[in-house]
Amino acid sequence: MNKDILAQKEANVNALAERMQASSSVVVCEYRGLSVAEVTELRRALRKEDVEMTVYKNAIVRRAADQLGYEGFSETLVGPNAFAFGKDAVAPARVLAKFAKTHDKLVLKNGIVDGQVLNEDAIKTLSNLPNKEGMLAKFASCLNAPVIKFAMTIKALAEAKENGTVKVEEAVVEEPQVAEEAAAE
Repeated sequence: MNKDILAQKEANVNALAERMQASSSVVVCEYRGLSVAEVTELRRALRKEDVEMTVYKNAIVRRAADQLGYEGFSETLVGPNAFAFGKDAVAPARVLAKFAKTHDKLVLKNGIVDGQVLNEDAIKTLSNLPNKEGMLAKFASCLNAPVIKFAMTIKALAEAKENGTVKVEEAVVEEPQVAEEAAAE
């Protein structure tokens, strides 16, 4: 082969390896049988989530994956494959899995998420998770829940005391008496 061609192929492999490292997730899917309109629809859905889908030759992807040390990633690289690159670890898997539910010809194969090679089942499980902002919102609500519950309890006690329905002092005094009576028996 010509040295220029080999240099160009090596540059392509290096560029892909850099792109794979820079992405939080890479999901591989087979798109054989999808119409141009369906692929365009898929690309639009991916673009909304800041995910880019590209088609590479399998040989270039194999070399890039081997260069990065991703064991087992190259095993499923057979046939026409598309590669979805995302900054969010969940977005490519979520969009592709949602699209695959209505389009049987789109097949999820495997992927790389935060440096870990995942099989098809793991990618499908990952697709059920919310995106990063959704996870942070759930985490914040979990942290907020005890504080809100405490504030509501204090407010309810204050209102009950104002209405005269519950006397906080008597409730506190009665509990030790009950304990003393139980100890005497």
